[in-house]
Parts: sequence; structure tokens; C-alpha cells
Amino acid sequence: MTPLLDIQGLAISFGGLKAVQDFSLAVPDGGLCGLIGPNGAGKTTVFNLLTGVYRPHAGSMRLAGRELTGLRPHEITAAGAARTFQNIRLFPALSVLDNVRVACHLRTTHGLWSTLLRSNRARRAEAEITRRCEALLADFGLCDRMHEQARNLAYGDQRRLEIVRALATQPRVVLLDEPAAGMNPQEKLVLRELIRRVRDSGVTVLLIEHDMGVVMDICEQITVLDHGVTIAVGPPSAVQKDPKVIEAYLGEPAEAAARPGHGATQCRC
Repeated sequence: MTPLLDIQGLAISFGGLKAVQDFSLAVPDGGLCGLIGPNGAGKTTVFNLLTGVYRPHAGSMRLAGRELTGLRPHEITAAGAARTFQNIRLFPALSVLDNVRVACHLRTTHGLWSTLLRSNRARRAEAEITRRCEALLADFGLCDRMHEQARNLAYGDQRRLEIVRALATQPRVVLLDEPAAGMNPQEKLVLRELIRRVRDSGVTVLLIEHDMGVVMDICEQITVLDHGVTIAVGPPSAVQKDPKVIEAYLGEPAEAAARPGHGATQCRC
């Protein structure tokens, strides 16, 4: 089957540093896939390439057969790829509801004059946007906070709000950059179920995550980067035993990690 997100030979360099080299990835429609690797491996750079923040020096990116290479970030979002960020990028002074409403306007069809003149069409569209936003916030347990400023939410709630805002663009695929960062164990358990629900709703998921408990529990396929190079691809059970992955995380060959005193050979970082 043709993958929903098809990445072939992606590469980018910053000066003499090859940040990503010959990166390829095929994400199936309805998949829940992970992208992992040590700090500085190039994971967020891949997301920045996929969402138009950076323009690749080589390679191609296609979403549902449409070429994304060279498109601007808002054009890629309109094509069906939304994302969250490693560092939360909400509009802190706006309400929780308005943070989501901003994203919903990507799909509106009424123009500027209709909005300014408050035409019947514009009022109906705005009412539908508000209904959709409230439904999304309710799904993520944020409906009772929707009139508060986003800056007043707890850290875990801000993380969830970023996911809601991404989903408000009605994406085919959502890219989650370390969604569990800063969450406590209970919040992470809730997050796992939320991500599964997002996938079950028909949205394909690709996530970067350092919490291996989250990754190994929910991802069906994992790609591992190290210094911008793909070193392993496969299901969680295979990836965590891969010698190259163990060496990348532990900084020593798998054989050394297996010696007495080094603990288990599986990567549990």
C-alpha cells in the first residue's frame, strides 16, 4: 500500500554539519509511529523539514501523494500535516478556546468582508467553529477551562492544549514533538490513551519522545536516528534489542553493555 506520509532521501546541512542524512520513512495511513534517538540526533530537525520550517537540501516529502517539498509551513498545514512543538508555543494571553479557534480558521471559506460585515454566512461559520472547538476541548478534558488564559493552565494541560490546537486544523497526520515532556507519571498515562484515541479517530500519528515507556507502549513502528543517520527501523520489541540502538544510547558497544555490572542488554533509556 502507498504510505500516507512518504519521505525519501531527506537531507540538510548547517555549515559543515550534516544534521540529517538520507532520511527515509513510510508512515501508513492510520499508523502510530515513533521517531527516537539520543539528544542531538536530528529528530526535531526532521519535524522542521516536514513542516516547512527548514527547506531540505535533498530528498522529497509527500503526503497522500502530494509533494510537500518547498511549501511554506501554512501550506503544509493546509495540506494536512499539523504539529506540536518541543517548547510549548501557545498564545499565552488568549483564552484556551481562542487558541483552538485560531487553528480552526485554516479551514474557513468565508472571506474578510463577510467577517467584517457579520454576514449570516460568517455568523454560521463562527458558530460551527466554536462548536467544534468546544467538542475537541471536551474530548481532552479542557472544556471547563476554555475561558481561562492559556498561560494559567498547568504544564500538562498546556501540552494537551497544543495537541487540541493541532487537531483543530483537521490534519491527516499529526506530528507530536515530545508530548510527554514535563508530565508526571499519571499525566503520561492519560496522554497515552489520548494519543491512541487520536489515532483511532482516523488521524495518523508520528511522535518524537524521550520517555521510552510511552514510546514502547503505544508505537507500532519505531525509527531510530543517531547523528542524523537512521540506525534502526522496526517494531518496539526489535528496536530495543538492536545493538546499534543500545550503543547509541549507552555510548558503548552492545557486547560491553551485556557484561556483568552493565545490566540488561535492552535499551531502557
